[in-house]
Amino acid sequence: MQTRSRTRSVVFTDMADYTKSVASADREGLRNILAQHQKYVEPVLTGRGGRVVKNIGDSFMALFETATDAVRASLDLVEAHAPGSGSGVIFRASIATGDVEEAENDAFGEPVNMSARINARTGAGEVWFSAGTMHCMNQAEIPWETTGRHTLKGIPGETEIFRAVPQYACTLPDVLAVAIKTKAMTIWNASEAMPAVSPNGHLILEGFRPGSAFLAESVDRLPVVDPSRLWLSTYNISPADRIEWARTGRGLLIGTPTAFRAAVATQQKVSTRVSGSDTIILDGQSDACMDLVMAGVALPAVPIAEVVAGYSYDLLPDGRWLNRTDRAVLRVDVSASGVTVTVLTPGVQINGLTAQVNGTFTLVEGTELRCSGSTLRFHDLRGDEGYAGVLVGDTQIRVPMSNGQHMEIGREPQHPGFLLPDRNNQENIRWCPGPRAARAREKGFTLDKVLTGRRQCGLDVNRAHATVNALHETLPTVLLDHTRRASRVMSARLATYGDLVILGTTVVALREHSEG
Repeated sequence: MQTRSRTRSVVFTDMADYTKSVASADREGLRNILAQHQKYVEPVLTGRGGRVVKNIGDSFMALFETATDAVRASLDLVEAHAPGSGSGVIFRASIATGDVEEAENDAFGEPVNMSARINARTGAGEVWFSAGTMHCMNQAEIPWETTGRHTLKGIPGETEIFRAVPQYACTLPDVLAVAIKTKAMTIWNASEAMPAVSPNGHLILEGFRPGSAFLAESVDRLPVVDPSRLWLSTYNISPADRIEWARTGRGLLIGTPTAFRAAVATQQKVSTRVSGSDTIILDGQSDACMDLVMAGVALPAVPIAEVVAGYSYDLLPDGRWLNRTDRAVLRVDVSASGVTVTVLTPGVQINGLTAQVNGTFTLVEGTELRCSGSTLRFHDLRGDEGYAGVLVGDTQIRVPMSNGQHMEIGREPQHPGFLLPDRNNQENIRWCPGPRAARAREKGFTLDKVLTGRRQCGLDVNRAHATVNALHETLPTVLLDHTRRASRVMSARLATYGDLVILGTTVVALREHSEG
């Protein structure tokens, strides 16, 4: 088989719900589905200069000489079968660009593998593409945004993936969804007078031409506005204008005016349907006087037992911490040299200054992080009780406790209990060299399993105070009081509102009861 090496953009298309459609079809129905699929897809790809290499059931692979044509053809496909179009099918498409070995009916190389892996992550009706494609395409012609960094099967490390935005779509960041829900967002249309602007709210500029003198003059007229709360809604923007706008940490919303307004209206409907607080209340008590609140992540110092050389945790928009996720707002990393945080989405502030995406910053005592409508504060424990520090910020997960009530805390506490996270994967761990770490890895070692007990501690509430008792003989329960000194609970200890209990990698706060 003769092959030739060329730089190409590799497109994979996929029909959403293909498996479900095939499962309910007879042979004639299956032939109709495949014929329909080919009729819909092939003309669109070839119409932009693509060469269809092969068709595997619900998937087409095509090669394009230019990245721009590859992305445009993919957008043509998903837009032609947009929700409400009446076609009855929805497609997804992925693109990766690089050197490809071409054969008559096949192609090989890293871009082929990359595009296939990206396709597995792409949502129905969406077009995702690699960084190579982003750098090669005409960015002013393609409306695009980042989807963040992803771990792809068979691809080393993490890969940033981008999304081409069809005319019917506009994705609102989590921070704006929260702002809409709390009525903390204002839209300023270019044809209207400047509205009243709240210093604590988000302001969306709509209808302003990127890079225009009018946009610059309008921004200069604004009162003092946190750059991370200022957004420009636009569909097409040149690379130079994109860089200049985002340079100070301001946000971009990519979408047509119609799609943007529809996304806002949809979010407003969702917020209207939700009554009361989103706080998750477990075993609610009508006479509660104290709340136990999931309030952050505790960071053990490394190395740990010649097994863990370093590790990281990812923060979700709702305040929960996971070992690794594609939806992370930021990532905290612990090594022998200290604790750092890497910003993964726009809008994160560090000590009041907007942080650049993918920027990494060292945490010191008192460092304040603001993201997704919440605030986290770092406390440097300097190795006290084996901890490098804690990142403290209340989540919406809380358990009310009444006077005289007893509560267990652990991975498997007896009822009534406060359940701690049990994160089972090892993706966040950097292992020490040597056989001890190898054995731990093979046995399923995780920080939660090793540092958090099934039944770790118990609390007994007496109005504004709680008596804390360690239940586990070897795994420590650590109390962090108002002096921010960490000390292990060896016998019954009295704690009060504002004190923190550290259990493995979780921080639990004692708060005065709130009805939400």
